[in-house]
Amino acid sequence: MNQNLYQFILNKQHHQYRRTVEWDLANEYALKQLSPIERMADRFERLCQTETPVILEGEQIVFLRTVRNLPAIFTDEEWNEINKKHTIHELGFMSNLSPNYYDTMASGLLKKREEADEYGKRAIDQILVLSDKYLEEAKRCGREDVVEVLKQVPRYPARNFREALQFFRILHYALWLEGNYHNTIGRFDKYVYPYLKKDLEEGVHTYESALDLLEDFFLSFNKDSDLYVGVQQGDNGQSMMLGGIDEQGNDVYNLLSELCLKASCNNKMIDPKINLRVSKSTPQQRFTEATRLTKAGLGFPQYSNDDVVIPALEKLGYEHKDALNYTVAACWEFIIPNVGADVANIAALSYPKAVDKALHTSFETAETYEDFFKCVQDEIQKECDEICDKIHDLWFIPSPFMNVLMDCNIYEGGKYNNFGIHGTGISTAADSLAAIKKYVYDEKSLSKKELLEAIDTNFTNTPELLHQLRYEAPKLGNNDDEVDAIAVELLDSFANSLKGKVNCRGGIYRAGTGSAMYYLWHANEIGASADGRREKEPFGTNFSVSLFAKVKGPVSVIASMTKPHFCNAINGGPLTLEFHQSVFAEESGVQKVGLLVKRYIDLGGHQLQLNTVNLEQMLDAQKHPENHRQLVVRIWGWSAYFIELDKEYQDHVIARQAYTI
Repeated sequence: MNQNLYQFILNKQHHQYRRTVEWDLANEYALKQLSPIERMADRFERLCQTETPVILEGEQIVFLRTVRNLPAIFTDEEWNEINKKHTIHELGFMSNLSPNYYDTMASGLLKKREEADEYGKRAIDQILVLSDKYLEEAKRCGREDVVEVLKQVPRYPARNFREALQFFRILHYALWLEGNYHNTIGRFDKYVYPYLKKDLEEGVHTYESALDLLEDFFLSFNKDSDLYVGVQQGDNGQSMMLGGIDEQGNDVYNLLSELCLKASCNNKMIDPKINLRVSKSTPQQRFTEATRLTKAGLGFPQYSNDDVVIPALEKLGYEHKDALNYTVAACWEFIIPNVGADVANIAALSYPKAVDKALHTSFETAETYEDFFKCVQDEIQKECDEICDKIHDLWFIPSPFMNVLMDCNIYEGGKYNNFGIHGTGISTAADSLAAIKKYVYDEKSLSKKELLEAIDTNFTNTPELLHQLRYEAPKLGNNDDEVDAIAVELLDSFANSLKGKVNCRGGIYRAGTGSAMYYLWHANEIGASADGRREKEPFGTNFSVSLFAKVKGPVSVIASMTKPHFCNAINGGPLTLEFHQSVFAEESGVQKVGLLVKRYIDLGGHQLQLNTVNLEQMLDAQKHPENHRQLVVRIWGWSAYFIELDKEYQDHVIARQAYTI
């Protein structure tokens, strides 16, 4: 690893090259009455022309953002009019797509230009102009190695490992510069390994030199990531998928996959986020090696189970060849490279809100628990109906360069145009229903009136009941068939509520087990809940147990959380487990965690992410952030530097359970 370059980027010294442009493009475009696609093309041209080539000392993979901001292309008045007519997802730009990097790298941009539309041609022309500016800068700096690379790519096909990495960097850079975001990396080891294999066979690279180059490439993901939008810093979608099977059913995992784990472990930076496709046939040693990356405290790899995901996607209507090729979006949602235009995070359902509504409308008249649960199911159906009814005429700002990189006309959508909906707070809802069933309906030790009054007063006058519900009532995560069955029914109800619905782009709706940031947002929509959760206390993130649940340990949590029918709810959303840092102190701990991951996969779990935490270190980081600049934690589907997070996100990680083995 180039330590000087590493420290330069780690210390953010490259920010000195940035500047902000003061362009009032929105009003200019409005006066000229330019179309949206013309605005995007013009802005991209201006940005490429304004970017200044910077080659840092010793770096092998070049291209650095020097323009800090992307000026708006619509006035507020125009944007309001667009919103009146359409549903706008997030910022309105295309995101969470996995474009066809590999065909582009194999053909070169000049070849792609032949097939591009007018606006795609304009985008390609500007990328080539900017690349030539970097070529001239490399000559000026005496960097003949960079010169040789940029003479070939991106104009012509990549011929070797370094050219492939540089080509990818330029494509990825251009997508962000165009305004697209959460640009994923896709199945990196599948499409880049042939370049490495050829170089190794020809003696161009050794294991060590390839690792050094890959570490430099990984550094490039961290050069501009602070400019990338997200709910929090670090939520930038630079997700890389490794492993899995190919079209012939062969294992893709290879030497490049191993090098990626090693490079990520050595760099100890939050990007790229590593995902690993595994199955029952995955050898135990691979889980052990991946756990060494978990030990580094980066919050990845995240695991996806081919045995579950592929048939579940096929059940939803994805062709076998496309299901085989799945990757993940920014966090964990399953998407299809090249042809998929799924919007995998368009909305979220709140399970606890459905329970809360049923409590305040139907509880007193529900004679049996079964009657009450039916009311909860009705509320889930109502919420799903409301979510789907609100989504109409979905519209995206056209992205000419993204269209160049897709195997479909992305302006019109893709081969798949499905919408994913998250499901928030399943443990809070399941635990609440389990407590209601036990104390109100089965034992009859608690009246409906008493429970409702306690909930509506935030347990202020009933501390004994609060303690009972919080710490003595049944909890998801203890391999308790009764409470686990409630979680299974809740997830099935969610999936069933979306069956048969067709979205405004002709696709279907996919239920998921993720929560994204809704574990904080949805928790603020209701008061206290029957599981002993008090008002304003957050839900567990994604598909996890309650923050205050007393569980036996990670083995029982895995047993509970592998019972649901993931074949019905495969939008994505991992079981999230936190392990105390001390677990990895000895090699035996690494081995045990690796065995635990394999057990989760063998039991039919669909997705899993692990976090390495140290409570004392996080508390000290809140007091003395300057001493913990590289403390990394997993938030929901992404990792971040702890000190860069808002306090509410820091506090949530601190509140999560840290397991030992």
